[in-house]
Amino acid sequence: QHAGLWSLEARVRILGAERRSMSGVGVPSLSRPTAVTRSPVGYAPTVHPYLISETVGVRPRPPPGRGRRRREPGREPVRRGHVTSTAPAAVIVMAAGKGTRMRSVTPKVLHRIGGRSLVDHAVTAARGLEPQHLVVVVRHERDAVIAHLAEVAPDAVPADQDEVPGTGRAVACGLAALPEDLDGPVVVTSGDVPLLDTATLKELLAQHHERGDAVTLLTTELEDPTGYGRVVREADGTVSAVVEQRDASEAQRAIREINAGVYVFDAAHLRTALATLGTDNDQGEVYLTDVVAHAHRAGRSTSALVATDHWLVEGCNDRAQLAELGAELNRRVLAGWMAQGVGVVDPASTWVDVTAELAQDVTLEQGVLVRGTTRIGQGARVGAYAILTDAVIPAGCVVAPFSQLDADAAQA
Repeated sequence: QHAGLWSLEARVRILGAERRSMSGVGVPSLSRPTAVTRSPVGYAPTVHPYLISETVGVRPRPPPGRGRRRREPGREPVRRGHVTSTAPAAVIVMAAGKGTRMRSVTPKVLHRIGGRSLVDHAVTAARGLEPQHLVVVVRHERDAVIAHLAEVAPDAVPADQDEVPGTGRAVACGLAALPEDLDGPVVVTSGDVPLLDTATLKELLAQHHERGDAVTLLTTELEDPTGYGRVVREADGTVSAVVEQRDASEAQRAIREINAGVYVFDAAHLRTALATLGTDNDQGEVYLTDVVAHAHRAGRSTSALVATDHWLVEGCNDRAQLAELGAELNRRVLAGWMAQGVGVVDPASTWVDVTAELAQDVTLEQGVLVRGTTRIGQGARVGAYAILTDAVIPAGCVVAPFSQLDADAAQA
């Protein structure tokens, strides 16, 4: 008989004379720097191993034939370690895009990887900054997005983008939902960059404070930067502009440093600059990137933080990218848990959501799916191809292969 039809008693065998308590369940303390986020309910701090970046903070080696570059003003690599930062006045998450290339009736930002929607990943990272205000700009299928936000981010204020296209207009609509006298740093992120973590945002915010920037942007370098906005620097390394692919000259298209679409702005400068922007460009949109050039012309400080881990700033525009991001996220989740003493027999076939919690000495056999808020106690073993959804597995249990358990089954 198929194991999925067995009773819970037959599927879960308790090892030992009595059950051990679930006190061993939880996320173990991490010895390496991690990002601490806030859970949607109750704001209880939760440490997620997948937020550990393996390559951020290591500058790429110079190309062959060139010496190691000295650090230029305005060009800083992402560093990991203790960061002292002040909470931003606001975070604005741009989530108004239609996502045509997804070929789906579901709004792009509601597609899911790792147990969360794309916009939920963005909001979770933003919450780690403890902003005074959190705004999500919506437009396409706004009702569906707002309903989702009410479930996963009830503290977020939705702001409607009007018919004027462009990221600059999106942020202007987000600012309109904030107090008129808002002062201080405003962080802007996108709702389709799911691997961007709180730690990177904190680094960006810290650099903004340390330098007294009007604009601080996150960038990365790509071998093939086609399609991305290029970061234009002066001879001293300061950022003078961001030029979109369609508007770039041949010389600018040769630049490999690209804009990641994540910023920290001085609120007063942002408000002033946005009022001057128009749609005089190839796409007829209001570009948020024009705020960088505005600050440079005004003699204000601008700089960029270079992320050497490109996955942190990888956006999702189609189904192939969604799959790639999901696979990379899962790889990081598993690597984080294995570093904390969880056994994974076959990482290539095992999937664990970011919201699940595994204790030390848990073993996951091949093909296991751990979904939702599943909690697995210390020393438990999950058999091959079992599917656990919002289940609670006590310490020392053995889940039979091919089992399908959820919250209701676990309580039965």
